Amino acid sequence: MQKWLSVVGIGEDGVLGLNQVARSLVEQAEVLVGGDRHLNMLPKSDLREKLIWGSPLNDTIEEIISHRGQSLCVLASGDPMCFGIGVTLLRRIPIAEMTIIPSPSSFSLACARLGWSLTEVETLSLTGRDPSLLHPVIYPGAHLLILSEGRKTPAIVAQMLVQRGFGNSQITVLERMGGTHERIVKGIAASWNISELADLNTIAVECIADSSVVLLKRTPGLPDTAYHHDGQLTKHEVRAVTLAALAPIPGQLLWDVGAGCGSISIEWMRSDYRCRAIAIEQNPSRLRYITDNAAALGTPNLCIISGEAPAALQDLEPPDAIFIGGGATADGIFDICWHSLKSGGRFVANAVTVESEQKLLQWHNQVGGTLTRIAIQRAEPVGKFLGWKAMAPVTQWVVVK
Repeated sequence: MQKWLSVVGIGEDGVLGLNQVARSLVEQAEVLVGGDRHLNMLPKSDLREKLIWGSPLNDTIEEIISHRGQSLCVLASGDPMCFGIGVTLLRRIPIAEMTIIPSPSSFSLACARLGWSLTEVETLSLTGRDPSLLHPVIYPGAHLLILSEGRKTPAIVAQMLVQRGFGNSQITVLERMGGTHERIVKGIAASWNISELADLNTIAVECIADSSVVLLKRTPGLPDTAYHHDGQLTKHEVRAVTLAALAPIPGQLLWDVGAGCGSISIEWMRSDYRCRAIAIEQNPSRLRYITDNAAALGTPNLCIISGEAPAALQDLEPPDAIFIGGGATADGIFDICWHSLKSGGRFVANAVTVESEQKLLQWHNQVGGTLTRIAIQRAEPVGKFLGWKAMAPVTQWVVVK
């Protein structure tokens, strides 16, 4: 199949700002695709067929595919491969059929304005995404670049910074970069009250922590107090050991079976924004805890399944790793988990009862792996002194398929 679809990044300077190759692709296209803003950059005398992005977006993509064989050009903002439409189109159309010509991204333009190094900046998009994705990248000294949903997004970001104890952070809003209406507005998160902003804006944040802030580290083993729970929680020392055994790799999928309050799957996803997880839990109140914790800790895309294993595991996407923190004694749970786990995948199970420990020993005898006893003691007051109080020991089984 010859290349029939071009995706051309266009800036605020319009068609005149395109290089010769990009302008040629636009001029030669039989059909043009874009949002109102992009299509309005074309001359009014241009009478070629035009497709405007609709809702849902998939409908327009289907219409684009129906034109396969014609010459189509999609006009996109900046770099189509930076949180852009190019990434979406490539899920349906092979690159062999496309030509992609980027313009400078909003992130590149913002770094040029601010004097920041793009390789040292945390970048994310809140366009059509949950603002709680911001939580994992808020830490002292962080430089954030955020693609905005619209004029209200800077106020949402400011509020989240204040709630997290970063009210002194510097916020810079860069509007319509590269055009004649470019404007830069600055302020402090705690006193942010600027509402007259353009919908097309990028937000830059210099994160400055208050003196009393409680930091949410990105390494495994968040404080137990970071979670809402009813006691069904893998304690932070054991959680750190468990995540080390699960060894999350960007882009991989975890099954968290008997998820409790969701701590393992949440910290799996916090290890890298590309990591995915499915939390399976049958208790209604714990399902609410998982939802609340996922939002508060920056993993709103955690997939939550209400149901009892192993029945709830039927027809789920095969995982790269499985953790069983509860329900090891359920009939048939090992068989379906082992069958579903990809070759090379990691299987980790923790047991605190004699019955579940016996199951781990049976599984170990079937397929091998390692058994480890984790015993934690914490110093606690005993009168005027400190004494060691032992936590319930945890038996951990780890195997690679």
